[in-house]
Amino acid sequence: MTRFERLPKVHTIEREDKMNNYKSGFVTLIGRPNVGKSTIFNKLIGKKVSIIEDTPGVTRDRIYGTVLYNNYKFHLIDTGGIDVSEEDFNDEIIVQANIAIEEAEIILFVVDGLEELNQNDYVIRDILMKSGKRVIVVVNKLDNVKREENIYNYYELGFEEVLPVSGEHSLGLTDLLDSITKDFNELTDEEEPDDRIKFCLIGRPNVGKSSLVNALLNEEKVIVSPIAGTTRDAIDTEFTYNKKKYVAIDTAGIRKSGKIFERIEKYSVLRSMKAIERSDVCLLVINAEEGIIEHDKHIASYAIEEGKPIVIVVNKWDTVNDKNDIASFTKLVRAEFKFLSYAKVTFVSALTKKRIFTIMPEIDKAYENSHREIKTSILNEVIRDAVMMKAPPSYKGKRLKISFAQQTGVVPPKFTLFVNSNKLIHFSYERYLENKLRENFDFEGTPIKLEYKNKND
Repeated sequence: MTRFERLPKVHTIEREDKMNNYKSGFVTLIGRPNVGKSTIFNKLIGKKVSIIEDTPGVTRDRIYGTVLYNNYKFHLIDTGGIDVSEEDFNDEIIVQANIAIEEAEIILFVVDGLEELNQNDYVIRDILMKSGKRVIVVVNKLDNVKREENIYNYYELGFEEVLPVSGEHSLGLTDLLDSITKDFNELTDEEEPDDRIKFCLIGRPNVGKSSLVNALLNEEKVIVSPIAGTTRDAIDTEFTYNKKKYVAIDTAGIRKSGKIFERIEKYSVLRSMKAIERSDVCLLVINAEEGIIEHDKHIASYAIEEGKPIVIVVNKWDTVNDKNDIASFTKLVRAEFKFLSYAKVTFVSALTKKRIFTIMPEIDKAYENSHREIKTSILNEVIRDAVMMKAPPSYKGKRLKISFAQQTGVVPPKFTLFVNSNKLIHFSYERYLENKLRENFDFEGTPIKLEYKNKND
């Protein structure tokens, strides 16, 4: 019988600096409403992302998260509950679920262990049977051995793998993770070296990503069309520039989930995420003619979450009446993308190829800076000077003390500070320290990470 264990800390990684090299895949949660998919999703990724309510049909859009478990990494997709009712949004949920199924390597078919199988379960079963994908039936809400014995009833769905879990109480999730990753390729230290710099272009549909690739290559290798959403897949193009090798990855435009109704456009979001993951640098493309909208920030978040260096490319600059006012638009970009203050902003026109030459140097710089290593003695000198210039704020009569600092990773650069108590860290002082590091070292284009460890631990 399957072991019934509590879930350990999922996000513990021994070689976090190599996280971007972890073998990964896509895993989709699917099931009828109110079976606990979102609860399982949140427990596996370790965050409250999916909205949980005791009402069927709350999760309507696909929600993504990353799970790091032992020496494996995979992306988890939460989908809306499939119901054969006549609710208006149900057809759209089915479309979303089908796309998530198509892209996933593994399907987690979640059923309610406290209820009998119903018509919705069998509808989903039929969909999954046709997919040909590996399916794990996850029997949720089983929090004791007696209930666990009921899992044998669920083998009638026709799938070989059936596992009991309790998402609410974190029971059986270790077994689930072991089952998910059993056929994954583990990261090894003998990764083949790749001297190519891979960069992807991300952004809303029709901002000119494909046109930018063509302009950089000076040839029509990528299909360009004024119709939003033409590029449905990620397209790799290898080329040489100034004796360096590059791979340009053009991605499908990412649209707001609530405004996408064509199946293929939804499908493209997952493809774009994969492109971001395997890129060394991301170019966030903005349409100068349309300006900056909220969804541009959401798109940037995909790259930020992956710790990727970012260059902001303002395209279609030729369409702006006041073409000389780059300073004003830069100020606007900085105001809207406060969380990307480290990213270089460059202005181009893919159509006229004006200023197209500014892109490649910024890719090089962002790539190099993401790999930058700082000598420990110099790092500690900078930290000491920063503390002398501005002492940490006190909290309940106690003050943060930093005894030592060292760089513990690259891509992005990561620094570990040994302190008297990590509970005394204030976000404003953390921001201050990051700014001081950026003032003293060239980290333009790349995020940097600060973590704190108690000296006596």
